[in-house]
Amino acid sequence: MNPRISSATADTPGKPLTRAGKTCFRLLAASAIVLGLTSPGLSIAQDKVLNLYSARHYQTDEALYANFTKLTGIKINRIEAGDEPLLERLRAEGRTSPADVLLLVDAARLWRAQIDGMFQPVQSAVLKSRIPETLRSRDDGKGSEWFGISTRARVLVYNKATVNPQDVQTYEDLAKPALKGKVCTRSAAHPYMLSLIGALSEHLGEAATEQWAKGVVSNFARTPRGGDTDQIRAVASGECGVALTNTYYLVRLMRSTKPEDKEAMSKLAVVWPNQKSFGTHVNVSGAGVLKNAPNRDSAVKFIEYLASDEAQAYLADGNNEWPVVKSAKIKNPELESLGPFKADTLAVTAVGKSQIAAAKIIDRVGWR
Repeated sequence: MNPRISSATADTPGKPLTRAGKTCFRLLAASAIVLGLTSPGLSIAQDKVLNLYSARHYQTDEALYANFTKLTGIKINRIEAGDEPLLERLRAEGRTSPADVLLLVDAARLWRAQIDGMFQPVQSAVLKSRIPETLRSRDDGKGSEWFGISTRARVLVYNKATVNPQDVQTYEDLAKPALKGKVCTRSAAHPYMLSLIGALSEHLGEAATEQWAKGVVSNFARTPRGGDTDQIRAVASGECGVALTNTYYLVRLMRSTKPEDKEAMSKLAVVWPNQKSFGTHVNVSGAGVLKNAPNRDSAVKFIEYLASDEAQAYLADGNNEWPVVKSAKIKNPELESLGPFKADTLAVTAVGKSQIAAAKIIDRVGWR
């Protein structure tokens, strides 16, 4: 069995499975259960092995994994897919799952895995001393833990020719009449949006956040579609005046050598929202040791490695994210050029829990 089957477990990474994709997925999950005990790809309880289920599908992480193997001698067998397909796979595999570590890219999905009891407690002085408390899970009564390994911020980008910067200083501004017909977003059902809307409900209250969401919908320049990069390009083209994006998509375009990307970026400006109130929303990639991990020691070593200065630099430089460890040094001029900002200190577990309220809000206001 091939241990790296990201293309086989989801039709498109990060997107919902089609009906055919789900059927294929369930067959693969069942195969993993049957073959996991004998396959050299996904080893059960063997020394020097780590079976990783990862929703990170960035080529730059290859160096990260190779360095871990070089330092420890532990081979990484990896399956990559979107967050939800991986969670579905783990539910299907149950106690027979060969997976040791689950790595997801959003607090909402990490919280879902936590409340489903997928993680086990990790007594690691390294992790608890290096990763801030607000960027890791808290005791949920089930002994389930996960740890943030990198961060990204959700910022506003606006077209310098069509939008007054004073009109886009906060998330709340997206609902104001001055931006009528100028706002673009991706689907609010996407985890990045659910996490932001959930965080706003924690700060503003559910009723006020629903009123805000109604205002945003009334300001749409177009029906929500595409990913964050599509929103950035739409603002640059003038189709939209302002949009939300995660910073790593923005920096990816800033680092591009393509003439069309350079031209697009020349038309945009970036705003750190809510600098005079609760700060800019921050989300995480995070990892936890799975409840039935057959290679638990390897799993703990891997997550501790992710908290090392060296690994944190890989994450920052390779995918334009910020380290969660203060001592880590980065060499990413474009990321650093964004400058310092006031980050929201709301605990990521609170962001995860608030996705339930967020989902109800988007249903009620028709934000699709």
